[in-house]
Amino acid sequence: MKPTRRSWAEPFKIKVVEHVRLTTPEQRLRAITQAGYNTFLLRSEDVYIDLLTDSGTNAMSDWQWAGMMLGDEAYAGSRNFYHLEETVRRFYGYRYVIPTHQGRGAEHILSKILIKPGDVIPGNMYFTTTRLHQELAGGTFHDVIIDEAHDPENEHPFKGNVDLDKLEALIRRYGPERIPYVSIGATVNMAGGQPISLENLRAVRALTARHGIRIVLDGTRVAENAYFIQQREPGQAGRSVADIVKEICSLTDACTMSAKKDALVNIGGFLAVNDETIYEEARNLVVVYEGLHTYGGLAGRDMEAVARGIEESVQDDHIRARVGQVLYLGNKMRDWGIPIVVPIGGHGVFLDARRFLPHIPQEHYPAQALTAAIYLDSGVRGMERGIVSAGRDKDTGQEHKPRLELVRLAIPRRVYTQAHMDVVAESVLAVYEQRDKIRGLRMVYEPRYLRFFQARFEPL
Repeated sequence: MKPTRRSWAEPFKIKVVEHVRLTTPEQRLRAITQAGYNTFLLRSEDVYIDLLTDSGTNAMSDWQWAGMMLGDEAYAGSRNFYHLEETVRRFYGYRYVIPTHQGRGAEHILSKILIKPGDVIPGNMYFTTTRLHQELAGGTFHDVIIDEAHDPENEHPFKGNVDLDKLEALIRRYGPERIPYVSIGATVNMAGGQPISLENLRAVRALTARHGIRIVLDGTRVAENAYFIQQREPGQAGRSVADIVKEICSLTDACTMSAKKDALVNIGGFLAVNDETIYEEARNLVVVYEGLHTYGGLAGRDMEAVARGIEESVQDDHIRARVGQVLYLGNKMRDWGIPIVVPIGGHGVFLDARRFLPHIPQEHYPAQALTAAIYLDSGVRGMERGIVSAGRDKDTGQEHKPRLELVRLAIPRRVYTQAHMDVVAESVLAVYEQRDKIRGLRMVYEPRYLRFFQARFEPL
């Protein structure tokens, strides 16, 4: 009998392997207890399959590793910087490039330049480090994403879209002079890796242009966003991912980039802008906070790896396989009735902890508890994306209580096989079948900023 479908395989073969350790339940219980039930505080040697993040955890190609050997480690004027600059201009289209050690370095510099106390920054859902830098500069973030993005069961194909009525109402309320830029994530991490459509971004560009307001792109997963546009948006199927990426960037004025995601490296990022005045100020500030403007806190070899990774990231075969692995894991869980965010996003599968653990109230941190339970079952490490990540209101000190209470299983690029994905899915199913036994948590240590990284918990 002929198969009903043809299987696909990754467009690469494995050349080097890293050994990992299988732990016992007793070892995992000891490890998670010592880590205060926070998977960020686990030692990596105690983790079997690491889906904590897709940031900086990717496998570089032989072409990238070859480029590392060509690192020009001159303090000033490294040839690798000029290759990076040329690559950003070629694939993203921005005029000026400032390298930074990672994405939050770019966010910091841009926030110091553009935001003044009392400003408001609209965006298609917050991201943790982005919002913090905006607040530290004196600004306040306002969510203008469509309502569907806050519903994990809604099948809208572009849940990263901006609600134009919300954005226009915000402009009328505060005036364009108090809005330094609109912050656009592509894709939207906190919504489950959801994309924004070209149609919507074009409309946002038209609206902001009428008011003289900039658009700043968080481009860390822009290739994944472009792939979803290619696959889902009418009229886009015949275009290459690279072509769509270039158009997305052309509709914005600047870009903060963590190259540790789409660009397939372990460290690195940049700020890219079109405005020469902003560039001159950024070039000055990067010397204060990161390094000279031709290395920005990076070694020459790292800049070379970023340049080559950018070129690989927009290749259609690569991005099809990258997102395909995420879809494979997500569809397996969905077929088993496990509650996840739909549509399945580009960089990970997001479990809906509210439906998974309806007996645990949000103030007892259900997503944090679920993350720990999955680790205890199998050694698979994910991370919380709910009330802990949302943090506290900067004025009242009250906890933000987002509608989305999620566990993110972020898949590193080119690292794991489909067999690893099967192990992950089977572990989540095993936890789901025993979900009534999971208890909530209390927070026993809370750092001042970005608490999800270092907070500690204990079971109730």
